[in-house]
Amino acid sequence: MAKQEIEIETRDGKAKAGLFRPAAAARAGVILYMDIFGPRPTLDQMAERLAGHGYAVLLPDLFYRSVPYGPFDPKTAFGEDKTRAQLTALSGGTTQEMTIRDSAAFLDALTAEGLDGPVGVVGYCMGGARALNAAAAYPDRIAAAASFHGGNLASDAPDSPHRKAASIKARIYVGVAGVDRSFPPEQSARLAEALRVAEVDHTIENYVGVGHGWCVKDHSVYDEAGAERHWKRLITLFAETLG
Repeated sequence: MAKQEIEIETRDGKAKAGLFRPAAAARAGVILYMDIFGPRPTLDQMAERLAGHGYAVLLPDLFYRSVPYGPFDPKTAFGEDKTRAQLTALSGGTTQEMTIRDSAAFLDALTAEGLDGPVGVVGYCMGGARALNAAAAYPDRIAAAASFHGGNLASDAPDSPHRKAASIKARIYVGVAGVDRSFPPEQSARLAEALRVAEVDHTIENYVGVGHGWCVKDHSVYDEAGAERHWKRLITLFAETLG
């Protein structure tokens, strides 16, 4: 799949993004919300794989307000004081509300590419909560939302996605790492209850034996079997909701 570099006008500036199109006409558009380490070749490869299933995939830089930054090596970045501080500042300085606003521009960018139908979203790590919050903010456009090893999906924070469950019309899939301090069992139960009460079509699945980051190949905890299972779930979700 060829990667097209584009710039997306947002209320706060210009966000760079990669757009990955399939060889034939796209079945639908998908937004891939990055993990904390930012856009990089590994995420490009993941977007390309999704595009191979017939989707036009948009991979925006959520940290565009802070460029230049990085690049970061996921295997070592949190083990070094300097890069850990940089990552904490980047993620803390890019709020959920900022990404929710930006998502309107991301959806407009897909529309400008001729993709004006139902959209799927998927997020990894910090992108997981952003995918679910986008589904709540744009319920008439987003038909499917997936989170993999997403943190703080049902926290005490006012911007926690579980608080917006009543606004979600999309089908939701949440893939949870077996042990994940950023999304402990009590949060999983809280999210499940919020989605159940809101009558949201959802699945929360525990991937026993894998760690936070298992889906992404350049993470130290990458697990090939778990990653392939995640791909199966994600492609099935989009096939059943986007066509």
